[in-house]
Amino acid sequence: MPRPQGRIMVAQNRKARHDYHLHDRFEAGIVLTGTEVKSLRLGRASLADAFATVDDGEVWLRNAHIPEYAFGTWTNHATRRNRKLLLHRKEINKLDRETSATGKTIVPLAIYFSDGYAKVELAIATGKKDWDKRQTIAARDADRDTQRELAARNRGER
Repeated sequence: MPRPQGRIMVAQNRKARHDYHLHDRFEAGIVLTGTEVKSLRLGRASLADAFATVDDGEVWLRNAHIPEYAFGTWTNHATRRNRKLLLHRKEINKLDRETSATGKTIVPLAIYFSDGYAKVELAIATGKKDWDKRQTIAARDADRDTQRELAARNRGER
């Protein structure tokens, strides 16, 4: 059976876009066991509380929830285990430099399959304050109203 082509989304962390200012983005491979891959192929994962850290020159995905595979046996995986991420040395060094600065963290944005390989999209992020979140919501609402008015005008209603 041929390997599926393209990008197949498994899980997204939409809350990260709301809670953080996102800066540089990286694509990382992820080290998984067999039952984890099978569970991901069923589209089951959660990045709600997940984050990544750089420890001793290695990047680790922590607190990501991949539920147990329903048809697994006693060899099933732990649901919230730490998973190693695969990046180039230059990318790891950049992540380490950026996160050593105060107030920055590594946030996973999505888990997906790219040409059959499981990948994680990471971003360097700084936390938003409450007033930043309100400004983002106000700007989104204003943009939505503007688009609505333009659509009505183009239809000839106004």
